[in-house]
Amino acid sequence: MPGTSVASFHLVRERPGRAVQALARLGTDRRSLRSIDGLIFWRLLGTGRGRDTGLGMDPLRTAVFAVWEDDVALDDFLCASPIARRWADAAEAYSVRLRSLGGHGTWRGYDVVDALAPAHAGPGPVAVMTRATVHLRRWRGFVCAGHQVSAEVRDAPGLLAVVGTGEAPVGRQATFSLWRDITDARSFAYSAPQHVDAIRRTRLDGWYGEQLFARFRPYGSVGTWDGVDPLGGAGGDG
Repeated sequence: MPGTSVASFHLVRERPGRAVQALARLGTDRRSLRSIDGLIFWRLLGTGRGRDTGLGMDPLRTAVFAVWEDDVALDDFLCASPIARRWADAAEAYSVRLRSLGGHGTWRGYDVVDALAPAHAGPGPVAVMTRATVHLRRWRGFVCAGHQVSAEVRDAPGLLAVVGTGEAPVGRQATFSLWRDITDARSFAYSAPQHVDAIRRTRLDGWYGEQLFARFRPYGSVGTWDGVDPLGGAGGDG
């Protein structure tokens, strides 16, 4: 039976000179997030530079993926949490609300797809989250393939925005992307040569200990990502 929760993705860029504080909060914010009412699941994430989803790091930019009991819990967090108030003073911050369009896998044992309220199928923008725990013995091959896929996705038709993220510098990697529609997202996933080859090698060589692939319907956004709202007011109604 489908869940009733909603998800959100938050991308925050700190002001120049605050890299140390940004990275420290990947640790110190954990205690605060554990005590937030209505927050079911969350992960604090470092990010790569720009649209590069390969191995790399932007010390001024961090992200959060979260699952909430409902929109009220998310509203309360955005209005009252000291973390969200701090984001308002950052150089840039972007938040997008998400309902499920399906997928498979888990994130540290948590079934994100089953937990979420389903979105209405139909036309409109799509968000995609990929996440994996990479076996260390497969790390080198994963990194090499990742650089090739990163170059490919940056120019993919229909891509609105993409960021590489990670829970750790090695072994726990993810991406979050926004697409014009499901057709464009699927076309990249199943037609882009480097990405198709990476999927083949993933299965053949057993790169991952755990994997998540999830699609979402964005239904509300606030703030900017690299100076604009990638959805441009085009988020669906869920």
